[in-house]
Amino acid sequence: MKETVKTSRTAGYLEKIFRALNVKYFNGELEEPIITIQSTPRAYGHVTVAKAWQRGDTTRHELNIGAGTLARPIENVVATTIHECVHLWNLQNGIQDCSRGGAYHNKKFKEAAEARDLKISYDPRVGWSITEPTDALCEFILEQDWQDISMNRIEDFYAPRGKGAGDATGKPTGSNPNSHSIKYVCPCCHNSVRGTKVVRIKCADCDMMMTAQ
Repeated sequence: MKETVKTSRTAGYLEKIFRALNVKYFNGELEEPIITIQSTPRAYGHVTVAKAWQRGDTTRHELNIGAGTLARPIENVVATTIHECVHLWNLQNGIQDCSRGGAYHNKKFKEAAEARDLKISYDPRVGWSITEPTDALCEFILEQDWQDISMNRIEDFYAPRGKGAGDATGKPTGSNPNSHSIKYVCPCCHNSVRGTKVVRIKCADCDMMMTAQ
């Protein structure tokens, strides 16, 4: 496989993974979404409830993989992809698997996900949402010879310039010149802390790098 160091190649790779997962776990019955790579500071990925894209004469859901999470081990990226595919399957079949604005995952999600080689754990803030690959999924990934993705958006310390963002000194710019703190948020549990400069900081609960807001 050619090294995934371009967004176009990486998007194509994710589409290839989706199609194989569709056949393996959904009997090829999932409607193919538009796969995107965008920053999702509060999650590893997402799907849109509405069909957000027009392609020819058809409309499609969006399935996004967080740009800052691409370089995780491939089994975790694939687990996230299946997680989002389960949401698509449930949407397609009229099954409500989330509440609280889509944040809280119920047992219907858990059952559908675990039927597709995912390990799902509970967190009181997001429900049955914590997703890990099972041994069976890892074996399938090895059979497919899928390799880690070789690119990743640097988000653990990067904050773009502009209103409410930080400049190179770590001091905020924008409408509040008296504020000198930066908010860091865990993309998994959404715990937050503030710092007075640009730092690299991890959430001890989730073992995830926190992102600057």
